[in-house]
Amino acid sequence: MSDNRSPFPPAYFAKLAEVESGNWWFRSRNRTLLWVLKRKAGQFNNFLEVGCGTGYVLEGVRNAFPEVDMFGAEYHEEGLDFARARIPSASFRQLDVTNMTDTGIFDVIGAFDVIEHIEEDQKSLSNLARALKPNGKLIISVPQHQWLWSYTDEAACHVRRYSRKDLETKLHQAGLKLDYTSSFVSLLVPLMFISRQRKSKLEADPMSELKTPKILNALLEIIMRFELLLMKSGVRFPIGGSLLVVASKAND
Repeated sequence: MSDNRSPFPPAYFAKLAEVESGNWWFRSRNRTLLWVLKRKAGQFNNFLEVGCGTGYVLEGVRNAFPEVDMFGAEYHEEGLDFARARIPSASFRQLDVTNMTDTGIFDVIGAFDVIEHIEEDQKSLSNLARALKPNGKLIISVPQHQWLWSYTDEAACHVRRYSRKDLETKLHQAGLKLDYTSSFVSLLVPLMFISRQRKSKLEADPMSELKTPKILNALLEIIMRFELLLMKSGVRFPIGGSLLVVASKAND
């Protein structure tokens, strides 16, 4: 399989595996994703994560739902090496989601910060929708707001940042119904904006935002814990560094 379709650097996975478990962003995103999975997915027997990378999110899902059959898919074999070691009980495969042909197999599919890397995002969303069982759920997170675009996005091989309207429209076109939508990383938007405006192209390193001093890392995680408490109380943020959507497939 050629890497021409995905410019994401395979060497990045080793660096990710080193920092994910201690980094405020990955830890906070996992808490948010697990909360929405418990709150919005209902009962499910299997779960597929596409773009599973090193398996950090999938490991969290497995720990929260030990009775559920876990599946992971990743474009890069380098990521799967880490994921297989992390979750030996899960089933993994190498997958280009634009060529995915699964039909009516999965109760829940997660794609967390994945489709912004894919040129053919509409085709990918339609393929994911087809892979769901009737009433199945697609849970997706993406970077939000084009006005937050910076050299950091380019270095991370993002094709785009999404507006809420754009993502919701594409999910509708894929035949999915929206169940839940909220921005997150919302309380940190001013800091994100300032940080990204200050970075030059030479400074843009996809790992740079993950190399956070210990005290700042702890402070950012506290802020994100507070943000999640607000979300649990019913707050749906209109803006944020990321957008989280739960969509369901009609009962055919």
